[in-house]
Amino acid sequence: MDNFLTNVPFTTSGALVDIVDKKILVSLRDGKKLIGVLRSYDQFANLVLQDTIERIHDGICKYTDIWRGIYLVRGENVVLLGEIDLDKEDEIIKRFEYHSLETVSELQQQEIQTKAERVKKDEKILFDRLGFSKEGDEDDRY
Repeated sequence: MDNFLTNVPFTTSGALVDIVDKKILVSLRDGKKLIGVLRSYDQFANLVLQDTIERIHDGICKYTDIWRGIYLVRGENVVLLGEIDLDKEDEIIKRFEYHSLETVSELQQQEIQTKAERVKKDEKILFDRLGFSKEGDEDDRY
């Protein structure tokens, strides 16, 4: 019975202890992607990131980075969190093209608008044909 807990996954915020002082990627509920060094966290999974950048993708092959510095993330807004493999990071980023914030933002806005139009069209079909509710917005995803 002593070894019972050794096979149980560690799913509390205490599991973050292994990635303190390591470079991580954090995906937030609002769609932001943050990359930084995890310096501290608490029992609510609130995070303190150092040397943080916000990476914005156009959805295809262009990206830009915005310097954010020290960043405090409220735990309830975290959707996904993971350690970045420093050996593979450069290989992956070479597949994308770095562009200015204006270029990527414009492409991202076009993509968001196209997606919103498609979702609205799909919701109308679901409402008209199957009686689904029109309720819900982007914050209801999680």
